[in-house]
Amino acid sequence: MTINLVEMGKTARAASRQLARASTAQKNAALLAIADCLGSEAERILAVNDAELNDARTRQIGDALLDRMSLKGRLGGIANDVRDVVKLPDPVGEIIEQRTMDTGLRVSRRRTPIGVLGVIYEARPNVTVDVAALSIKTGNAVIMRGGSEIMQSATVLVQVIRDALIASGLPADAVQLIEDTDRAYIGELLKLHEYVDVIIPRGGAALHKFCRENSTIPVITGGVGICHLYVDVSADLDMALKVIDNAKTQRPSPCNALDAILVHESIAPMFIPRVVEHLGTKGVTFRADPAARTLIHDERVTIAGPNDWDTEWMSLVLGIRVVDGVDSAIEHIQAHSLNHSDGILTRDMAQAEHFINEVDSSAVFVNASTRLNDGGQLGLGAEIAVSTQKLHARGPMGLRELTTYKWVIEGDGHIRM
Repeated sequence: MTINLVEMGKTARAASRQLARASTAQKNAALLAIADCLGSEAERILAVNDAELNDARTRQIGDALLDRMSLKGRLGGIANDVRDVVKLPDPVGEIIEQRTMDTGLRVSRRRTPIGVLGVIYEARPNVTVDVAALSIKTGNAVIMRGGSEIMQSATVLVQVIRDALIASGLPADAVQLIEDTDRAYIGELLKLHEYVDVIIPRGGAALHKFCRENSTIPVITGGVGICHLYVDVSADLDMALKVIDNAKTQRPSPCNALDAILVHESIAPMFIPRVVEHLGTKGVTFRADPAARTLIHDERVTIAGPNDWDTEWMSLVLGIRVVDGVDSAIEHIQAHSLNHSDGILTRDMAQAEHFINEVDSSAVFVNASTRLNDGGQLGLGAEIAVSTQKLHARGPMGLRELTTYKWVIEGDGHIRM
């Protein structure tokens, strides 16, 4: 199959202009239609997804990737996420600020859609729906390219979404998918600057690097995390264990799952064995520095290798390191974090504030799980990505992060003197 990306770009641009004119009511009606269609077409969608999962198993794909690929038991929640986006305020047209100059000139900044998004993602078919819903609500068209492992699932989901758009009177080409696994199309999309306004990669570090190095379009990077929690000497250890358990085991494959804990040396002898015993019963294995390894003799604990502190595990593996205080913890995080999600567990708010000020991550947590770095959990609705860069958007990207703004200047015959 030959795909004409230039033609896709042209139709996406035209669709974005139609969608930008759509009312909030029209966009919400389309989103509700999409949510309903996900329910009515669930059997067909899950059959396609099951076939892809079975094919992946025959190729001995790992459990972490299989978990990312699966829609089983999640499709209803995905539809509800779309309905949640309907409930959120429409940011398009929102006045960010306004003022009247001494001359009587009225100046304001108003939110407006970005235009056309290019979203490249890997083995998460749910991203297809999240991206489409947020794009429609914000008046943006989107061209997506999903991973080869989930291409058929993404294709059937986009078919459902496009049918719902047509039924709602909105342009189907507002949501398009590159239905080919040839990686050459990714390179071509990255050069489609005449029609695509921003590239958002969702995947591993290699994908982000490839996009940064090959795109002629602005790229928003993120979605890769090596996440840490520092357990301070003053921490409530029962609470700390609960938070660590959630951050590691609630779902180990996403980018906000915990990768390493840093434990103050004064509490390490009593706390580290508790962590190993508690999480070990849930299948977690551990990579420990020598100081931590001497505190626990358990076959599930091995000495950390030279690259382990720089590994995003995406599985039931947890690093453990003993540190002599908050500054040592911060130093480790600064050396190994990818600025995604890092936190401190403490009852000393001065230490917490010090940690917040020094750790430069997109989200910094105090006595809370890193798994909360998520658009839905933070009240944004379904997210399109978690940005770890500093320009335009940082952290979970919800509706407002998919808009830009324009200046509106209103006068009464004003001229420049």
